[in-house]
Amino acid sequence: MLKSLGATMAQITQRLSGGERTLSLDASERATAVAQRAQRRRRNRTLLVILAVFVVIVTIFSAAFHQLMELEGRTYSWPTSVYWTLTTMSTLGFGDITFESDAGRIFSIVVLLAGSTSLLVMLPFLFIQFVFMPWMAERERRRAPRSVPASTSGHLLLTAWGPVEAALVERAERAAVPYVLIVEDMEEAGRLHDEGRRVMVGHLDDPATYRSARVEQAKMVVATRDDQANTNIAFTVREIAPEVDIVATANSPDSVDILEIAGAGQVVQLGEILGSAMAARALGLGGRTHVIGRFAGLLIAEAGIVGTELVGHSLNDARLRTELGVGIVGVWERGEFEIATPETVLHPSTILLLAGSKSQLEGFDEKYAVGSDDAHAVIIGGGRVGRAVGRAYADEGISFTILEKLPERLRPDVPYVIGDAADRSMLEEAGIAEAGAVLVTTHDDNMNVYLTRYCRGLRPDARIVSRARLDRNVTTLYRAGADAVLSYAATGSAAIWNHFEGEQTILVAQGLSIFRVPIPRALAGKSLSEAHIRRLTGCNVVGVESGGKITANPDPDRPMPYGSELVLVGTDDSISDFFDRFPARRWRSARR
Repeated sequence: MLKSLGATMAQITQRLSGGERTLSLDASERATAVAQRAQRRRRNRTLLVILAVFVVIVTIFSAAFHQLMELEGRTYSWPTSVYWTLTTMSTLGFGDITFESDAGRIFSIVVLLAGSTSLLVMLPFLFIQFVFMPWMAERERRRAPRSVPASTSGHLLLTAWGPVEAALVERAERAAVPYVLIVEDMEEAGRLHDEGRRVMVGHLDDPATYRSARVEQAKMVVATRDDQANTNIAFTVREIAPEVDIVATANSPDSVDILEIAGAGQVVQLGEILGSAMAARALGLGGRTHVIGRFAGLLIAEAGIVGTELVGHSLNDARLRTELGVGIVGVWERGEFEIATPETVLHPSTILLLAGSKSQLEGFDEKYAVGSDDAHAVIIGGGRVGRAVGRAYADEGISFTILEKLPERLRPDVPYVIGDAADRSMLEEAGIAEAGAVLVTTHDDNMNVYLTRYCRGLRPDARIVSRARLDRNVTTLYRAGADAVLSYAATGSAAIWNHFEGEQTILVAQGLSIFRVPIPRALAGKSLSEAHIRRLTGCNVVGVESGGKITANPDPDRPMPYGSELVLVGTDDSISDFFDRFPARRWRSARR
């Protein structure tokens, strides 16, 4: 009975809160309508004033015309007086009625100037207010629809627009997944519509907006605004569509529970994800592997070879696949990724991208580990990302120091050095001389380029991982000396996309991903040597999944069965080339 009473009270509370929100929305709509009516009244009053002034001027000029003509000994009717006044004011001047005296001609000039001035004011006002503005408003309304077709289903519903959302849209378009972007500002919606985005206008706190967006038929709603707005979005959507999947981002760890209570099925902390990803790219030195992702039983790992017997040898000489069964996906060389070939020569700065089972990677560690260069790491920047990197290192048992300029960012039990990273003495105090890795995590791309170049000059042999805010600065950071570059857009979109249908994508670095896709019909029954996937698209096959088991580095002469999946590695451009050349079915849910 108590449970029933509690459920009833919860329902009443929910209905009351929904009613309060509806009343609030109704009040907002009424206020908007009142403001629009007031604007129309002001515009109409202005028009009436202009027309009244015009009538008064015409009356005065007509009377003056009548009097001046009588002084010249001529008499005209009042309609003729009005006729002369209007033709003179409009500059038509038919010339059938003219003054003969100087006073009359001066009066004609006054009427002409007054008329042209008044017409220059009145006609544009009438045109703009009653023709142009309504036409523009209707055009904007048509450019940015307020609903989507009823047939829309299985779509991705976005609630903000930024680098993360743009990367999500790119992934959706590549996978032929429909999406809808809700925008509150009509002007912004029109601009995005002109850019080819699928948008609709609506208030994010209005349930009617989500009904118009067919949220009940959507596959996932993505809330990527601030924590408070995301809570409102999740709560509103959950009431309308109890079954739809909601993914929300959280800036504060304290907001995670609130967002989950509001209805978010998944809460993503982008700072934590980016920090963990950056930490992962700085591990795996000294011949020891570090796993950065997995597909079923296939592990993807990175390993540095500095100090190992692999330095100076080609991959053909190393015989890693023959002796250990480990596949070489590619190699990193100072930020440049290359698909592995038998002729690839390994240098001290080379980072191997490996694919294999747990036992195979352990075999690699046993043979080539020469002691870790991961003894210490310097993290530049103590914000959310920098602190997340520090937690990842703490979990690995690796010492680190965070170099931060702002004392208020200090956290207890975290090794900090307060100072400017541009000061060499501060970097030395943080331990850059013995650091195997340097991670640049500030929010300013210009500062990150500066510090990356500076740290590369101080430590040519260190592993440097940098953060990019804008995609256009990624190549600059690589040129500055970064070994790996990651950004919010890439890591955030990959994390959110992985929740969509469970598809698993491993972001190796900015612009480079490992992904899985059902074998296209055009490739079914062909062997890898016959398909020429690498030559045609630039993507390299990492493995083939069949029957729930992934075979790493498959036999190039073995036919690829239809219904299986390919695991590939490629850049953004090569992935697009792959889907352009081999249109594939929707990416299937991945199994961890």
